Amino acid sequence: MVAQSVGFDELVQAAGALMFGAGRKFIGIAGAPGSGKSTTVERLLEALEEDHPGQVAILPMDGFHYDDAVLHQMGRRPWKGAPDTFDVGGLVSVLRRLKDGSETRVAVPVFDRDLEISRGSARIIPDDVKLILVEGNYVLLDRTPWDALAGMFDLTVMIDVPEEELRRRLRARWEHFGLTEDQIAHKLDGNDLPNGRDVIQGSRPADIIYRQDEGSL
Repeated sequence: MVAQSVGFDELVQAAGALMFGAGRKFIGIAGAPGSGKSTTVERLLEALEEDHPGQVAILPMDGFHYDDAVLHQMGRRPWKGAPDTFDVGGLVSVLRRLKDGSETRVAVPVFDRDLEISRGSARIIPDDVKLILVEGNYVLLDRTPWDALAGMFDLTVMIDVPEEELRRRLRARWEHFGLTEDQIAHKLDGNDLPNGRDVIQGSRPADIIYRQDEGSL
């Protein structure tokens, strides 16, 4: 099946349609680093909240980053953000708890970008939430161990952004954090953009391709 290419209004409509089904629903939203996943999901949450207040929540994949101490032990700290630097089993476990629905409150971790660490139990998802937006680079990645997420979503979305625009956004991000030119070069061409190509080339086909409206970021 060929994925449907949509703008933001159509994305809201597709997500909103899930609110009327029985049981809790999950949307997997993937994209390369710098594609605007977090911003898109926050916009989507805000739009859905207008008609469904308190019934939508976000589960960010970035909350499952390994701690820097673990990455140092692994020898992978310079490549933080690569597919092997996440606790995929932890994400799968939390999704299963959320799908089970027997708990009244599930605490989930959130990544603090300013501190560059994951904060455990930083967000609560209560049992009256009907739709969970699961966002992250690799939630559709078709390789072990990420393929354990296959079949967990009721709708999947890939955010489509040209690589030259990804490079521009990522450079601006790392400049904002005060990195040197050498550090930025490693981040871009040694980590972020190769990871982005992994996402684009190695993910399962999404139900929807979202192309951001001009000026949406």
